[in-house]
Amino acid sequence: MSIPRQLTASELPPSPEGGEARSSGSTVRLVAAAFAENRLAVVGLGVIVAMALFSFAGPLLYHTNQVSPNPSIADLPPSGAHLLGTDSQGYDVLGRLMVGGRSSLEIGLAVGAVATVFGTLYGAVSAVMGGATDAVMMRLVDGFYSIPALFLLIILADMFTPNLPLLIVVLSFISWLAPARLVRGEALSLRTREYVQAVKVAGGRRGRVVWRHIVPNAIGTIAVNASFQVADAVLALATLSFLGLGLPPPAASWGGMLSDGITYLYDGYWWQVYPAGIAIVVVVVAFNLLGDALRDSLDVRLRRR
Repeated sequence: MSIPRQLTASELPPSPEGGEARSSGSTVRLVAAAFAENRLAVVGLGVIVAMALFSFAGPLLYHTNQVSPNPSIADLPPSGAHLLGTDSQGYDVLGRLMVGGRSSLEIGLAVGAVATVFGTLYGAVSAVMGGATDAVMMRLVDGFYSIPALFLLIILADMFTPNLPLLIVVLSFISWLAPARLVRGEALSLRTREYVQAVKVAGGRRGRVVWRHIVPNAIGTIAVNASFQVADAVLALATLSFLGLGLPPPAASWGGMLSDGITYLYDGYWWQVYPAGIAIVVVVVAFNLLGDALRDSLDVRLRRR
């Protein structure tokens, strides 16, 4: 009887870890290639980067006083001294646009991150637990959904003195509902897959199922929703600021600039309204373009067409 020959290292089949790593790298390259082919996606990403540089690096180059009002130079039209003029308080509009963009992007990105992380974990845990736990958790989401978001924002912002951390918490409080529902729906499909069932049969804990299988395989849905969450947060902050419930003076925000300048628009002071309005539209559209591109790039069916 012949003894089976031992396989050499070169003859051994590739390890699952190595195969998984190569597959992951290949997927990343496919996603990056599909993203780069989408011209609107590249434009959206370029606009976001440009606005970030404008808001964070701009004040280092264009020095203005955004703390103390100066009524002696109020309502000046655009000129060499003030490229976008001044507002009713004497603040330089271009400098205020930069500072307002900083707060808008900081809050938008922070809300997008917090709402996405919490909503993802909430939805994934709800789907994996199932049964009565899932029913109770999702009825809680439905209950919050039944409350008009703007009404809830106004109540919460009126109860507390607005500041940067508080606005992040308030906006995140209403923003986690959408990712929770989306991830739960995705997780309900993923939990029936063979590899998830195999983990359960092998005695794997539910936490491992969530972290190692549900969340990584729902990353496409999570990433797309995160970009939309940032855009929604920028709009929500602009709405609160326009209603006077945003960051208190002398802090600047695009919504606050709209609120302060709208009464002067009919007097011909267009520079106090249009720059902030255009900035809000541009940033929101850019994040939506980025989200659409991520959705198309991460969709396997679209990549195979």
